[in-house]
Amino acid sequence: MLRNLILFLLLISCRTGVDQKMMQKAKDEIVQTERDFASMAKSRGLSEAFSYYADSSACVNRGSYVIHGKDSIRIFYTSPRYKDVLLEWKPDFVEVSASADLGYTYGKYTFTALDSAGNKTESKDFSIPYGKNRQTETGVLSGIKTV
Repeated sequence: MLRNLILFLLLISCRTGVDQKMMQKAKDEIVQTERDFASMAKSRGLSEAFSYYADSSACVNRGSYVIHGKDSIRIFYTSPRYKDVLLEWKPDFVEVSASADLGYTYGKYTFTALDSAGNKTESKDFSIPYGKNRQTETGVLSGIKTV
């Protein structure tokens, strides 16, 4: 009985077909992409950051409406109201599939903008799906391009 239990525990502890190093590499790439996006948003503005990192089929949910497509997102964030905005974010959680070709992050962001009454700060949750860019040989999760 004990022998069967030990054998059972050994079998379930083995994960066949899952490359943990590949999964960790994918998670690290996603986290670095999130950092790079945040840095670009801070130094070059939201329009450039979203334009660079958004996939052509990306969409951004603005509450009462959704902006579809990379070009529409870029144009939306060129509005003067987003000129002096500070966007800070960092993923609280990153997960990737066993094949490391899909992943997602979620966490909190802080969006700070000046309005006529002074500072306005809004904190919300975010979630970003990632998919592997099949056009490249690098295998970088499309933290370069979000889905």
